[in-house]
Amino acid sequence: MSKSYTYPEFPYRQSAAQREGRVERHPLVVIGAGPIGLSVALDCAQRGIPVLLLDDNNTVSVGSRAVCYAKRPLEIWDRLGVASPLVDKGVRWQVGKVFLEDKQVYQFDLLPEGGHKMPAMINLQQYYVEQTLVDACEAHPKVVVSWKHKLVALQQQGDHARLTVQTPDGSFDLLADWVIACDGANSDTRKMVGAQFTGQFFEDRFLIADVVLKPGVLAPAQGAQRLGSEPERWFWFDPPFHRGQSVLLHKQCDDVWRIDFQLGRDADQEAEKRPERVIPRIQAMLGPELPFELEWVSVYQFACRRIDKLRYGRVIFAGDAAHQVSPFGARGANTGVQDADNLAWKLKLVLDGVAPEALIDSYHEERAFAADDNLLNSTRATDFISPKSAVSLRLRNAVLELAADQPFARPLINSGRLSTPTPYLNSSLNTPDEEVFAGPMKPGTNCADAPLRHQGQPAWLLNVLNTLHGPGGGFTLLAFGDRPAFESVAEGGVVARVLSVGGDVDDAEGLLAQRYDAQPGTVYLIRPDQHVAARWRALDAGKVRAALRRCIAVH
Repeated sequence: MSKSYTYPEFPYRQSAAQREGRVERHPLVVIGAGPIGLSVALDCAQRGIPVLLLDDNNTVSVGSRAVCYAKRPLEIWDRLGVASPLVDKGVRWQVGKVFLEDKQVYQFDLLPEGGHKMPAMINLQQYYVEQTLVDACEAHPKVVVSWKHKLVALQQQGDHARLTVQTPDGSFDLLADWVIACDGANSDTRKMVGAQFTGQFFEDRFLIADVVLKPGVLAPAQGAQRLGSEPERWFWFDPPFHRGQSVLLHKQCDDVWRIDFQLGRDADQEAEKRPERVIPRIQAMLGPELPFELEWVSVYQFACRRIDKLRYGRVIFAGDAAHQVSPFGARGANTGVQDADNLAWKLKLVLDGVAPEALIDSYHEERAFAADDNLLNSTRATDFISPKSAVSLRLRNAVLELAADQPFARPLINSGRLSTPTPYLNSSLNTPDEEVFAGPMKPGTNCADAPLRHQGQPAWLLNVLNTLHGPGGGFTLLAFGDRPAFESVAEGGVVARVLSVGGDVDDAEGLLAQRYDAQPGTVYLIRPDQHVAARWRALDAGKVRAALRRCIAVH
């Protein structure tokens, strides 16, 4: 039981349909009320889709679990209206330090430039994230959260799926036009549709120890540098207090610190969780005189693997149910939230009959590409942290030793390249550039935020894009220079509204034009998930209409 958090117990409620023996049909059923299931349920609801969210438990996740949340997921949660309490509660950080033994060899900054609303990263226990999202879902009129409802069978039936759900009052059936499975790495839903989930398993075992320390400066033992007032990520290779292995240290809120100890391949998972094994490890790191309390302990192995198809008929997979990565780089929950962001707007257009089901297939195209990118980065980090041969170990240590004095070696260090968005550069929804642009804002890339003035007040680009359309979102034409002669462009049931830079908003600091390589006349077509769909040096309504058709998979 946590010493710093009281776990809620959510009430089980029998539905009227179950009580009356009716088989009810729902537009959307989401399986799993973890961070990803809750995020996609809230996103779909805000776009107007009624959501039934099923979870076989009745509380939030036990233990801190995922603790690092990157800028892009925070921006997505900000669009959903839940980021502020998370950022306020979380511990902000952007500097990471890497040590070989007790010597610092490398330091990095996740956000070397200013002008972003969201921080580079926050550390926050997963149960706080889930609690915030549960509260938002429970308060939304289009979300019904059903606790103690376990999916036990699923059958595909043409344009819908039939689900059998087990509850404390027995089982019942319901129908769903679409199902989004967010039920984790051991997804039962994945097994029900016969999906393949393949990849690489890693034999190394790691110990997570969350410890509560009194406020103040943490002084790891054995001569390591003292951790100052600014929270940072510290990673040791072969430290004096844990020879031959690696250790990761993060600060969370409530004076809780996350420590990950590499244990090696032959460690006994059950024995290593016992206090008599855990406490000496922590004392060796922190010093025997520093008092602490154990908050949560777990031993884990991990794999890097992906489902073969993210869509099976009427069932769509997201989060760990779709892909599993190592914890190094904080790529699990962060990429799962981006799954939700990619899927919700597409599902809305399909349910409304505006777009064909081929648009749902683009979810696999874009997010499987992102998953493969994350798997590659995760595997490379794991290979660097846990060399599989004596030669690899010597090479790894040589890189670390050189990095202290040689800048060329520092980019080779991989203690977990931290989560960044994967741009969908080759997506079939993109309209390729016709003119030359500089900078990273290519079609398929998520929009970079920038400070603005809107209606005489300080504002942020991503917030203005959201408020332009209301909670449901929409397409935007971000136009620089003179205001276009028209306010919107419509095609195939979708509308792109003009946001004039210099008219509707002012680029007071010039960062927006700089980040988007904007000249007078430049225009960007932005998708409802705030990704660039197309860009031109001059606004042409015919080209916009063609790009809109392409972006909703109408060719």
